[in-house]
Amino acid sequence: MRRQGQWGEWRQSARSADNLIRRNPPPGTQGAKKSASGGMIQGDGSVSHTSLHKTDIPMTVQPTARPIPSPGDPAPSFTQRSPSNPRYNFDSAAGRYLVLCFLGSSAEPLAQEALATVAARPDLFNDDRASFFAVTNDPADETRQANRTPGYRWFWDFDQSVARQYGAVAPDATPGDRLALRRFWLLIDPTMRVIATLPFRPETSGGAELVALLDALPPPARFAGFEIQAPILVLPRVFEPELCTHLIGLYEAHGGSESGFMREVDGRTVGVSDRSHKSRKDYDITDRDLVAALQARFVRRVVPEIAKVHQFHVTRMERYIVSCYAAEDGGHFGAHRDNTTSGTAHRRFAVSVNLNDDFDGGEVSFPEYGPRSFKAPPGGAVVFSCSLLHKVSTVTRGRRYAFLPFLYDDAAARLRERNAALVGENGSAYRAQDPEQAR
Repeated sequence: MRRQGQWGEWRQSARSADNLIRRNPPPGTQGAKKSASGGMIQGDGSVSHTSLHKTDIPMTVQPTARPIPSPGDPAPSFTQRSPSNPRYNFDSAAGRYLVLCFLGSSAEPLAQEALATVAARPDLFNDDRASFFAVTNDPADETRQANRTPGYRWFWDFDQSVARQYGAVAPDATPGDRLALRRFWLLIDPTMRVIATLPFRPETSGGAELVALLDALPPPARFAGFEIQAPILVLPRVFEPELCTHLIGLYEAHGGSESGFMREVDGRTVGVSDRSHKSRKDYDITDRDLVAALQARFVRRVVPEIAKVHQFHVTRMERYIVSCYAAEDGGHFGAHRDNTTSGTAHRRFAVSVNLNDDFDGGEVSFPEYGPRSFKAPPGGAVVFSCSLLHKVSTVTRGRRYAFLPFLYDDAAARLRERNAALVGENGSAYRAQDPEQAR
């Protein structure tokens, strides 16, 4: 009997889909022969027409060398050093059109032409409509070039890691190997998918063509031809008014501690604090009966909706806090994703339950899918994948109180346990089978 979640191995040749060979055939087809019509002849002589689109075919084809991304491909995510940030996460720039220019060195004539072309259009490269990123492999550029914000930034790709990831150099290229470098522009949409790739030509960088293409695009919020909805759930009535009032009362009685965020540093997940990126205070809920009551409401009112929409069965809940974004503190949280470190990779869904509504600002938005922001009613939840870029706008009046857990399943719990040693300086004691940590 095949265990749930396990598939047989597949091999794929380049000739046709007919060459997909399953080493472990589906139950009931062992010993069957193929009919002239493509169905499977069973032992009783009947024909079962099991076409490829009705079988579960794992996609395991992996290229031996990374090509330059093509239109429709996701732009590979990366973190690289820049003039303003030693670990600039390119994903964090989503929500506008992005231009990556692999130019090799700013000292080269075609690179200078490319830079002059984009520098002449600050109306385009203003961080609202578009942002420009130059990727240089020349260490001398660190003394020649600098970010010019809004709109213009550099990546110091001296180890060629980004160039390799994007197919600008061969996978086995070494720093300084400029002969193998492919120079090109990449135009990327607000959801980090490629719109166009434009190579440098011997006589021109193609910058004018790139700018003309960008000029012709619709506003970022209508990049798909119309405004689209972020792939989120909005669920009213998760908490009753009395429960919301009780949770707010706990925070007001005990206060909260400054809340930082997680960052990957030298392969470890560490907590950091940067009030320019995040200003929030949290109160940790320790009452076991209250924790059980919160879990019960999620099991009845949130878990079934996630299963219906995403076909994902939640079994674990992380973090029981009452959070406060206060106007007096400039409460906000800059654009981020919730699962980008080893210590947070297990997180599958984030939930934001508003406990009140007597505040201005503090709304959740998803820049990849447009400027619209969301303010759930008191007791209502916004549920979204931890992979989505999101941010919380600055609270300008009052205080926004919220309950902010993460949800995942047993498989993700095992991932969390495997990565526990990478959390903080000394690692985490998390164990997936520990009943005290299963909640």
